[in-house]
Amino acid sequence: MCGLTALLALNGGSECLQCDSNQDPQALERQMDESLELVKHRGPDARGQWFSPDYSVGLGHARFSIIDLSPAGNQPFHDDEDTVHAVVNGELYDYEKYKAELGNEYEFKSNSDCEIVIALYRHYGISFVSKLRGEFALVLWDAKRKLFFAARDRYGIKSLYYTVVNNKLLVATEMKSFLPFGWQPEWDNGNILEKGWLWNDQMYFKGVRRLEPGQYMVSLDYKPPEVKTYWDLDYPDKKTLVPKTEEEIVLKLRELLLESVKLRLRADVEVGIYLSGGLDSSAIAGMTAHLIKQGELLGSDSSGDISKMSCYTIRFGKHTGVDESDIAQRTADWIGVDLHPVTMTEDEIAARFEDTVWYTETPIPDVNGMGRVAVGELAHSHGKKVILTGEGSDEHFGGYPDMLSKMFIEPDLSWPPPPFEVPDDVKIFEAGREAIPLPVNSPASTKRMLNNSSVFARVNSFYNLPFASWATRYAIKDLETAFAERFGAQTISNITEKWHPLHSASYQWIKSILVNYILRYIGDGADMAHQIETRPPFLDHHVTEFANQIPPSLKIRYDPVRKVLREKYILREAMRPFVTDEIMNRTKQAYLGPSQYREDGALYKVVKKLLTKENVKRLGFVDWDQLQDNLVKGFREGDQRAFRISLFVAQLVVLSQRFGVKTATDPLGSDRPEFSHNAGTTAMPRMGSRL
Repeated sequence: MCGLTALLALNGGSECLQCDSNQDPQALERQMDESLELVKHRGPDARGQWFSPDYSVGLGHARFSIIDLSPAGNQPFHDDEDTVHAVVNGELYDYEKYKAELGNEYEFKSNSDCEIVIALYRHYGISFVSKLRGEFALVLWDAKRKLFFAARDRYGIKSLYYTVVNNKLLVATEMKSFLPFGWQPEWDNGNILEKGWLWNDQMYFKGVRRLEPGQYMVSLDYKPPEVKTYWDLDYPDKKTLVPKTEEEIVLKLRELLLESVKLRLRADVEVGIYLSGGLDSSAIAGMTAHLIKQGELLGSDSSGDISKMSCYTIRFGKHTGVDESDIAQRTADWIGVDLHPVTMTEDEIAARFEDTVWYTETPIPDVNGMGRVAVGELAHSHGKKVILTGEGSDEHFGGYPDMLSKMFIEPDLSWPPPPFEVPDDVKIFEAGREAIPLPVNSPASTKRMLNNSSVFARVNSFYNLPFASWATRYAIKDLETAFAERFGAQTISNITEKWHPLHSASYQWIKSILVNYILRYIGDGADMAHQIETRPPFLDHHVTEFANQIPPSLKIRYDPVRKVLREKYILREAMRPFVTDEIMNRTKQAYLGPSQYREDGALYKVVKKLLTKENVKRLGFVDWDQLQDNLVKGFREGDQRAFRISLFVAQLVVLSQRFGVKTATDPLGSDRPEFSHNAGTTAMPRMGSRL
């Protein structure tokens, strides 16, 4: 994976250099280089930039070489007429097919997968984005049409943020890349209070947005951009009977997953596997071993020797209750491969605390992000550059505890009913699983709107801050309604009338927790800290579009003999040849870090150092006295809620310091501060913004 930065002078053209009397071409080139320097961890192999003759458009790229390691694969890419230019972050599969199809009309200059972007655009126009298969974020400029185009993959595996500074639209892989262009970040207090950055397109910084999964942005003739959707999840009508047999579904799902893994084994570098004690990563490892036996290459390794397949796992320690390394070891032994664990002591967690926040730009009150950074560091030290992972399975096959009860809100009319009744016993939803958050108190209309399938309680449980009294005045009171309405009228109609509640819950989870937490904090953001490109085969849209058609009754099934719910039933059956009996019968365990730490320990010292009165006051919206109480309860008394509050505020302090964020103040306070963005910054309008 790589890092990219792009700029467009709004209302620019030949007058661009007069947009800012202090701006000149050399300054723009320097700013572009500095923006790429801030994400050099994402692209250590090459760096390139291109500007239009009038400097109204700029594209920058920091390269991490995976396919075609030669200089020919360096970016930006340009067509033969020097009118279409592009930068791409990610991996595009099926590229060989398109090179063969378009070779007569486009002269490819490299063997890079990403070069197909320009060829496809010239052939299909902006509809080319629907042809792409893989994980990607990209920016393209067509000088003839004065068209600026940016897009993000269907599940948001790759990030893409944008803002406006000095009348320039800035687009980048990470927000830190905006800083050299004069961006002066300010907290969006309301969005932090509402946790909106976990479920909408607005970030916790004012005026900064992200393209959401399956979206593209287009600007014509230097005008403000419009954001549109090219792909979205869909599910069948819950009343329509599925004609396939269970066996047919199992075989097709197995076929699609094997193909997805096969595509993701292709690389000109070394490939490895992240392996935990769960079904998803175990299945990826098992399928990889099967494919090697069938003659597929494991990245650059052509030996066909399964024993050269390396797996990596995180070891938190048996006393923590969240360690799965023993199970992962048994799986690795069964496959016949080496397992390399990284042991996460408290010292190791503390040492990576601040950098994890900086790299991921995602403040999440858990230490699992530090574990993900550390396992990537270990894989990198072994020469690995590509790792296959298991993200995206739980979202599509009913793997989370929050989804189990959604299965029984309505009967599954798409599949013949079971010859038994599920007992009304709450224990079948809780045994061996993490606790489900209590429902949020919301209007009855909201519950009807989401057909009782809401997962907002989980989103809302991520953090609860001791806000300063003034900050709470600017929050939406009914957060779950705002969460629901964010999906739009058509999707809400589908949730209310068309989709089964299990599928509705999956949709909500994918659009919030998956993309904005899992794929950032314990995904690409953490992985690229040490140049590890992770590829999640479960998030191939050929796989997911089929998975979305599978009846809910085959995703979650009740076992009347053992009196338990079996999550991901159909996936277990499809993966049966590739995993052990232990994995087949094991209940889903979430990847969470330990949450009990002593008051005199290494993590406490890091958090305590960050949570000084000066640092907390500099945030502006956190109540100092309440926070001190939480710090004591969290570490001295072992109160998990208080621990997570302390952790989250410490992460905000890291962002405040490293981004140089302006202190938040009450816009209606006695000092009457200016309620606008810093001089030189033009904010993108906030949807539903408030004072």
